[in-house]
Amino acid sequence: MVDVQNLRDKRKINIQKVGVKGIKYPIIVLDRQNGVQHVNATVSMYVNLPHLFKGTHMSRFIEVLNAYRGRINIKTFKVILSKIREKLNAQSSHMEIEFNYFVEKEAPVSHAKSLMEYTCRFSGETDGKKTDFLVGVKVPVTTVCPCSKEISEFGAHNQRGMVVVNVRFKSFFWIEDLIRIVEESASAEVFSLLKRSDEKFVTEKAFSNPMFVEDVVRSIAVKLNSDPNFTWYSVEAENLESIHYHSAYAYVEKE
Repeated sequence: MVDVQNLRDKRKINIQKVGVKGIKYPIIVLDRQNGVQHVNATVSMYVNLPHLFKGTHMSRFIEVLNAYRGRINIKTFKVILSKIREKLNAQSSHMEIEFNYFVEKEAPVSHAKSLMEYTCRFSGETDGKKTDFLVGVKVPVTTVCPCSKEISEFGAHNQRGMVVVNVRFKSFFWIEDLIRIVEESASAEVFSLLKRSDEKFVTEKAFSNPMFVEDVVRSIAVKLNSDPNFTWYSVEAENLESIHYHSAYAYVEKE
């Protein structure tokens, strides 16, 4: 059969990324409490394509994914990147994996336990000489506005915020630890299950610890700067404002 992908292309245009995007796929990731966690992921895989060739072989991406189905995690990601590059005979390869990760959380007063969902992301690329790999988490938090508290006779407006952190690192770390850094840097945590005694505790804790989005990203940055394992990071915080028809936003990254 004719290999159409390997036919010559005369337009002389290199393509930086070509591949498969948005694959829904079950994978197994490491879980500190339970050993492993089965999750449904969205996977995107790409390689570069020199201008000489008409197309790439899409099926080969899926073959690599199937080969590592039960072993996709922080420890094996770089190996999979290299395998993609080798399988498709490419100069560079890229992969992105996003999944919902569940952590059991305990309410602060009643100690009621429930599962909390976080969005996690692995992304990386390699050219055979240099490999770049990022781990990211998206964490919901609660913030109370310092300005509102200062100028109001009583009360202060509060809102749910979303924080996204991406990091480069030297050695393995647990996703849970990165989540914890974020949650400890906001006015208060978000829980999936709270009894009345817990609501009182969380509300009062947030009120006594008001934070702008600027405070949140700076607090996280200070914690990441103090850990030599993290060589680079980006942190963004968005407050879904409760009394404004806009969001408040801040972004910082390690220079």
